[in-house]
Amino acid sequence: MSEIKQKRLESLDILRGFDLFCLVAFQPVFRRLVAAIDHPVTNRIMEQFEHVAWEGFTFWDIIMPLFMFMSGVSIPFAFSKYLREGNKKALYSRIIKRVLLLFLFGMICGGNLLALDWNKIYFYSNTLQAIAIGYLISAILFLHFSVKWQVAVISLLLLGYWAVMMFATAGPFGGGNFSPDLNMAEYIDRIVLGRFRDKATLTENGIDFGNYHYTWILSSLNFGVTVMTGTFAGQILKNNVLQDKKKLVYLTVIGASMVLAGWLWGFQMPIIKRIWTSSMTLFSSGICFLLMALSYYWVDYRHKGKHLQWLKIYGMNSILAYMLFMVVNFSCITSYLLRGTEQFLSAYFPTFVRLADASILFFILWVLFREKKFLKV
Repeated sequence: MSEIKQKRLESLDILRGFDLFCLVAFQPVFRRLVAAIDHPVTNRIMEQFEHVAWEGFTFWDIIMPLFMFMSGVSIPFAFSKYLREGNKKALYSRIIKRVLLLFLFGMICGGNLLALDWNKIYFYSNTLQAIAIGYLISAILFLHFSVKWQVAVISLLLLGYWAVMMFATAGPFGGGNFSPDLNMAEYIDRIVLGRFRDKATLTENGIDFGNYHYTWILSSLNFGVTVMTGTFAGQILKNNVLQDKKKLVYLTVIGASMVLAGWLWGFQMPIIKRIWTSSMTLFSSGICFLLMALSYYWVDYRHKGKHLQWLKIYGMNSILAYMLFMVVNFSCITSYLLRGTEQFLSAYFPTFVRLADASILFFILWVLFREKKFLKV
């Protein structure tokens, strides 16, 4: 933990806070409320707060890409002090430390590391680890390549993923197959991660991979693209030569163009978040650009963000908020303390418990925010 001293991009903190608020507070409470109401209208709305089974895209599918995108936005700002001082050794040390810690935190959030059960330890299966890989790729590109070359490299990453998925084959896997069980990204994960792939178990007949269809190894190419698109947005926002109005235009035009490009590509390569297809990467990154433009317009350009300041409580401690939500089961406390109200609340009791969970988490983050203590990785 350490104090935040330098001036931050307020719209970034607020947008990140919105992302984390949706993840750790709104969706868990809303899901239980919808279950209690059980009405066709609310059930239909709830579909936007669940991941699609395979192909397609809902509002909830933007939460992870947005988290990753914003880690990229922060890179030009976070690196500026080191680059200004010419202290690249300290910067490289920070990058390596961040990558390793995010990977470790990801294992903890997966619930596998703390059990200390070697048979249930999985190396690569969490959002924080996807951020770690994307951050590493983006940091290298940002430090060693011009913007033109950055664009060229991420274009190669997108096309490289597409080429492997379309043309590489291994038995029944690949060759343009985008089904859950027979796509090439699935095959590569099974070969590279093997028993250490999430949900994999050892049986007498070998490794049982179960009904798990998220991929990580080949998808890492596009994790790098997602974070790097955020870095592009960060470079636009940090550019002191550009007027604020031009920054908004660039963010909006680039975002809209990427959404359109991703949607069109989706006719040939389906938009599938679980395997992070190139079409999904472009489509989701475009939405992230537009959300960043909206947040920047309202908070930093119009200075209308006063009523959104509470989101910074989540946004400025986003890693801690995510880890507390993933690791700590607050319901063990709240369901016990509030069990007397179940007879009055009936079907709404789970909603009340989850609201209490979210309140405890918010209170912890609020105390840390008031004391200006933030988990820095």
